[in-house]
Amino acid sequence: DDIDRAYFAVFDGHGGVDAANYSATHLHVNVGLHEEIVKNPAEALKCSFQKTDEMFLFKAKREKLRSGTTGVSALIVGNELHIAWLGDSQVMLVQQGKAVTLMEPHKPERE
Repeated sequence: DDIDRAYFAVFDGHGGVDAANYSATHLHVNVGLHEEIVKNPAEALKCSFQKTDEMFLFKAKREKLRSGTTGVSALIVGNELHIAWLGDSQVMLVQQGKAVTLMEPHKPERE
């Protein structure tokens, strides 16, 4: 289509790099192939995070891997910014020299 899109992501592995590397390799593919990517990019991000997690859990069980990852992604669609995250990774937007809070990271003490 004629809509410009850009995708950015950062993963912070915990207990090894397997989950972070897996997510970096597969999440953007799952987002790009999701049926809602055009109509509902936020839903595509959410579902793709979940799908990628399920895929890695299957691999981890099969290969006896024991790592995890936090992750944060930004999907720009036209002039809209969509953010998805898991864990305490964060996105910071700076607008005219001032930080704009976009999210509240997941923390163990937060319900």
